[in-house]
Amino acid sequence: MQYLLGLDIGSSSVKASLVAVDSGETVASVQSPSEEMAMLAPHPGWAEQDPDMWWTHAVICIKLCLMKSGIDAATIKGIGISYQMHGLVMVGKDHKPLRPSIIWCDSRAVSIGDKAMKDLGNQYCLEHLLNSPGNFTASKLKWVKENEPRIFEQVYKVMLPGDYIALRLSGDVVTTDTGLSEGMFWDHAEGKVASKLLEYYGLNQSTLAQQVPVFSVQGKVSAKAASETGLALGTAISYRAGDQPNNAFSLNVLHAGETAATAGTSGVIYSVTDKNAIDAQSRVNTFLHVNNTSSGKRNGVLLCVNGTGIMNSWLRKSMKVNETAYSYDQMNNLATEVPIGSEGVMVMPFGNGAERIFENKDLGASFHGMNFNTHTQAHLLRAAQEGIVFALRYGFDILQEMGLKTTVIRAGNANMFLSPLFREAFVNTIGAPVELYNTDGAKGAALGAGVGAGVYKSFEEAFRGLKVIRSESPSTGKAEQYQEAYGKWKSALSKKLTT
Repeated sequence: MQYLLGLDIGSSSVKASLVAVDSGETVASVQSPSEEMAMLAPHPGWAEQDPDMWWTHAVICIKLCLMKSGIDAATIKGIGISYQMHGLVMVGKDHKPLRPSIIWCDSRAVSIGDKAMKDLGNQYCLEHLLNSPGNFTASKLKWVKENEPRIFEQVYKVMLPGDYIALRLSGDVVTTDTGLSEGMFWDHAEGKVASKLLEYYGLNQSTLAQQVPVFSVQGKVSAKAASETGLALGTAISYRAGDQPNNAFSLNVLHAGETAATAGTSGVIYSVTDKNAIDAQSRVNTFLHVNNTSSGKRNGVLLCVNGTGIMNSWLRKSMKVNETAYSYDQMNNLATEVPIGSEGVMVMPFGNGAERIFENKDLGASFHGMNFNTHTQAHLLRAAQEGIVFALRYGFDILQEMGLKTTVIRAGNANMFLSPLFREAFVNTIGAPVELYNTDGAKGAALGAGVGAGVYKSFEEAFRGLKVIRSESPSTGKAEQYQEAYGKWKSALSKKLTT
């Protein structure tokens, strides 16, 4: 038997899946830590993590997969890596991080990206970058240059979180063109590194990692990593992608018109197109998709709401019964005791940094319409799930305005999609059916590794084991109620945006 290993480096935890090549079945799936990883916030709007913390938990996950499965590590034929997008990792010549990673939900570089958009011009940014430089990796690197010059002077290479994990596995500093596009280092019109933006920011192209194809042998497990992890020396590292392109890949979303969704810490709707699609206000983001080639354009248009699962997690930690935190099942059951619309309670779930759909405004989370005499915890719990869905609908409308029509949305059977209430609210508010599959980011990364290592000869072969395990469609009566509740929520949002 042969196997594939997938790692998913999130901001909450690291996950790993070991997949059997022949059947496509997961033989071991683990997570570390069991609770959320630490996130540093030295100042309001900042979010940092120690890259070596990711590596520590990746090592734990690899060892657990080997132990739980009992397989010979030499039978693993490829390793794939999925990772939190837009994070900045800087290393010196010794390959050690120079500072904590500035991760995806950190807002400190918003003004830098806004100024770049103004100085370089909307036309250049939208035609060449397909986005505002915004709060992406390149702008975060510029922030370090301006505010931490002594650290900046020591930079040998700049990379994304997944590149750093691959570095720890192989000793090689490489990245992909999709990764560069996620960091805003890629010129889509010219098909190469965005030299004009780098020049404007005063950044040296030599600090970027060497490019390798997404599906390829990008490196091999070193003797040091083999000793640390229990993996076999020379095992191929053969795929890497940001978490949202990888989530789409794991759902076999590869062609124009296909759409994926996820609702973990953040919530995302990700639609594939064969065009350089742009939003004039840059409220959603377009990146190279994993299967983009010079002969077949594939871009992914990403709508992201930062405050989704993290909102639900915050409520779970904050609400207690008899000094014990609720479980998510208890929260879901309580929420269903309240009717659609939460009897006037509305939640704006925007408490996890600047939101792209509002042109990088940091609105903060807020509760509206509460009456202390009639509303209960159950109202808050339902209103939170509805508010998350309504925020996604607000962004989904932007995708529709761009001409990205969606007939069905695919998602993994995980995170907030495990909540029956969330699924009901989602399909009836968005207005499209949802198909849930037996997959996740770590499994998708493993299958990608199989393609990259040549174990699978095609995408079709890699996904032969992918199965729909649940599907839900809008219901006429409920859809009308959710649309009415969404209209009230949107009206409250409009007032908040103008104050």
